[in-house]
Amino acid sequence: MTGYSWHYTFIGIFFLLVTIFAALPLIASKVLRPKKPSAGKQDPYECGLDKVGDAWIQFKIQYYLYALVFIVFDVEVILILPWAVVFKQLGVVAFIEMAIFLLILSLGLVYVWRKRDLEWY
Repeated sequence: MTGYSWHYTFIGIFFLLVTIFAALPLIASKVLRPKKPSAGKQDPYECGLDKVGDAWIQFKIQYYLYALVFIVFDVEVILILPWAVVFKQLGVVAFIEMAIFLLILSLGLVYVWRKRDLEWY
């Protein structure tokens, strides 16, 4: 084997071992546990108290919109921080690419803002 393929063999073996070590306890507990179903085991747990009402609650769509906007800008920060660390080595092309990326995100924010989806009502 050549130098690089030998390293990939170790990565593959490591991945296989991690998968086995993660799956083995789950499979063993599924096979070895006693099977005694009852009605109480099917109910959702609410701090030891009897359940009150339905477990399904409908949320306003604004929660999801805020979550989506947060995730978009969180990913933006994750991408900008490493870029800022190596900015001097990347050159003008990387600066233009990041400027385009920020422009697209800014246009998305303006779009959400103009639709008034960030207002709480």
